[in-house]
Amino acid sequence: MRILIVSDVWHPQVNGVVRTLVRTVAALEGQGHEIEVIGPDRFVSLPCPSYPEIRLALWPKRTLAKAMQRLAPDAIHITTEGPLGLAARRVCRRHRLRFTTAYHTQFPEYLEARTGLPRRFSYAFMRWFHGGSAAVMVATDSLESHLAKLGFRNLRRWSRGVDTERFRLGAKDAINAPRPILLYAGRIAIDKNIEAFLELKTPGTKVVVGDGPHLPELRRRYPDALYTGYLENGALAAHYRSADVFVFPSRTDTFGLVLLEAMASGVPVAAYPAIGSLDVVGDSGAGALDEDLAAAVTRALSIPAEICRARALQFTWEAASRQFLGNLISARPEPASLYIPRQNPDATRP
Repeated sequence: MRILIVSDVWHPQVNGVVRTLVRTVAALEGQGHEIEVIGPDRFVSLPCPSYPEIRLALWPKRTLAKAMQRLAPDAIHITTEGPLGLAARRVCRRHRLRFTTAYHTQFPEYLEARTGLPRRFSYAFMRWFHGGSAAVMVATDSLESHLAKLGFRNLRRWSRGVDTERFRLGAKDAINAPRPILLYAGRIAIDKNIEAFLELKTPGTKVVVGDGPHLPELRRRYPDALYTGYLENGALAAHYRSADVFVFPSRTDTFGLVLLEAMASGVPVAAYPAIGSLDVVGDSGAGALDEDLAAAVTRALSIPAEICRARALQFTWEAASRQFLGNLISARPEPASLYIPRQNPDATRP
């Protein structure tokens, strides 16, 4: 199958959406599918206000429409609700091409936290955007239930996986600091609620791994914590397994790939009982969920590494990619004359 993915987040950005797309594309290509990802790297772009790591494509519709006609994909998936996502949606609606979308980020909560804009306005936009989709992919049960109550339709499950070879049990020697070591890893932004972690009155050392627009302020306000900046590959994995508890203070994540990475490293999770952690950790015994985050940390300290690892092994990218593939819809419109396919007599349609 020839699959087109349109995303406002793509290389060289580093975040959960990009990592999910990279692993999904690799799994699907390994199954023999042809995947094309169109991201902001192909367009003139400008940095997103207050978040320069994210690039916003400028006037992408015409170029995107030509690329979509040239590719003549069997299935079209729109990943994000930004300029590229909006342009792809307009092209699809104009030419009666069917497409799927994914709900990766709780933007209404994010915008409310950053700007004070009431989330009801953002949710109205999100319902409109995803309302044209033949299937809206969501990562968890709790997110599906949440969106269904808000009027979203055609919801389909698309879970996530973890690299259990990279993130594994091993020596706890990457962080030389008083224990217990409490670790947060991920994007450093206001919506992650990292202050709730850094304000905990718990013994030991707090370590923050990652980069983002909120990092300078956190360094200033909480100088006693250790800040590593962005880590990758072996250094990131070594920091995970060196921790005693992984603290996840976010209330707005839709999944939380970092939860799986921590558990695969044998590290228990302490988190709020929110979307993402409710599904990834749940009642597995691999973490502690509590509205009192300090109490969750205390309980998590007694959880064996083997229980955490066993939970992470239940999530694979192969299974997640099969879910993604099963959710795709044929892009072919009715009547078919509106669709100008690539000149390839051997091309097949699902």
